[in-house]
Amino acid sequence: MSTNSLMDPIGRLMGLRYKSHPWHGIDIGDDAPEVLTCFIEVVPTDTIKYEIDKKSGYLRIDRPQKYSNVVPTPYGFIPQTYCGEHVGNFCSAKTGRENIKGDGDPLDICVITEKDVPHGDLLAVAIPIGGFRMIDGNHADDKIISVLKGDVVYGQFTDISQLPELVIQRLKHYFLTYKDMPGLSNESEITHIYNAEEAHEVIRLSMKDYEKRFEVLRNALLNY
Repeated sequence: MSTNSLMDPIGRLMGLRYKSHPWHGIDIGDDAPEVLTCFIEVVPTDTIKYEIDKKSGYLRIDRPQKYSNVVPTPYGFIPQTYCGEHVGNFCSAKTGRENIKGDGDPLDICVITEKDVPHGDLLAVAIPIGGFRMIDGNHADDKIISVLKGDVVYGQFTDISQLPELVIQRLKHYFLTYKDMPGLSNESEITHIYNAEEAHEVIRLSMKDYEKRFEVLRNALLNY
């Protein structure tokens, strides 16, 4: 049974009356992981980092962006995903490191587009083309890299190897520095840049982790 069962039938009916929770109430899409719906939290013009509040589903202020470091692309997460045991074990296998755990959040995603997206708190249809294997302490914190479906410049890209090197370097610089604060150590590192096929596998594993973590929620809706 897929995570999309959360949307049938009671979830869809509730969505007609109430705002859907971006993590649990948005359909990832029948063509995932090749094409999927994602939720955008922040965009390049934001000087404050916004993050979804897991309980309410509303955006909240996480922190002001430090210095001049701003996210290079629209950035958010993939609904109905969770970085748990499967994602952590996959990271361990790929890096050879022990005791890596998922970070307990939905899977992060960047959406590359040549258009200016004016604000977050919206949905986008994205095509994953690769990712960064990022480790923060002992937690897997993968960043899926995607392109906006139908984008004039990037929409036809199918793999991260097609991106200009400068784009990749800008993304790497952001993720390795956006948590920097004076007096605090930054334990984040990017161990690998992986292709579209591996990105699809990470997404599948995060969907499995979600099913396991939120099985009670799914059953509650199905039996409502």
